[in-house]
Amino acid sequence: MKVEKTEAQWREQLTDEQFRVCRQSGTETPFSGEYAVFDRNGVYHCVCCDQVLFDSKTKFDAGCGWPSFWQAVNQEAVVYLEDHSHGMQRTEVRCSRCDAHLGHVFPDGPEPTGHRYCMNSVALSFRDSEE
Repeated sequence: MKVEKTEAQWREQLTDEQFRVCRQSGTETPFSGEYAVFDRNGVYHCVCCDQVLFDSKTKFDAGCGWPSFWQAVNQEAVVYLEDHSHGMQRTEVRCSRCDAHLGHVFPDGPEPTGHRYCMNSVALSFRDSEE
């Protein structure tokens, strides 16, 4: 089910930085995010609507300063948009449930997909695996 809220509702729920990144398509400073250098086992959720987005089994160190994954948890979890901002051609990644800006995906990741989902830490929340 889609999650739709007013700007005021999102502002009440999110921190200023989460709102700037997720609702206004901002980007956090590289190497500043909580999950940039983070290696626990679990799943990453959308900070706005709690939808599961990525599994730690697909996370890798891309050295780019943002948490990177080689695939989303499933194809229905995210949507892709062309992004021509800042004089670049990129593919934006958004949460399919609430339309939160998560980051961008690039074609320079590891096998088996060759993708690098470069996500903003502030757009994610993490839950440990129950092992």
